[in-house]
Amino acid sequence: MLSIDLMDETASLTDKELQLVEKVLQHAALEEQVGAAEVSVTFVTNNEIREINKEYRGKDQPTDVISFAMEELGEGEMEIVGSLEPRMLGDIIISLERTKEQANDYGHSFERELAFLAVHGFLHLLGYDHMNEQDEKKMFSRQEEILASLGITRDHHESE
Repeated sequence: MLSIDLMDETASLTDKELQLVEKVLQHAALEEQVGAAEVSVTFVTNNEIREINKEYRGKDQPTDVISFAMEELGEGEMEIVGSLEPRMLGDIIISLERTKEQANDYGHSFERELAFLAVHGFLHLLGYDHMNEQDEKKMFSRQEEILASLGITRDHHESE
């Protein structure tokens, strides 16, 4: 079971939207066979994510989602096996302004983009990456599989 700490620093998400993020992350954890683990998701403004992007990635611009993985093993580090503590996967930070902009750009719902970014950030925490074409195909097809298995497709609208 995934323990998820959701923090909406913009105070603009509805309960339904927060529940959607919770649902897609729980499902992604199940699909990826994560087991007992913790993750935090923080929703921020473009200005806030720009500061984080500048400080940690050297890019002075807003972005949609940033993930900080707690479990990345460095060169020669050993994985700790058999610990009873739940794994702390890390932090996902999502800009709600970028989420809205991208939903409009792609012509799908805010909810679909929110779900997509949550899963994207979560897969990064699990070690997925898109630095080259092969990894990108693997990560993006995995995202689509997870979302599609919940019925969240590119033309999905949760307005019913």
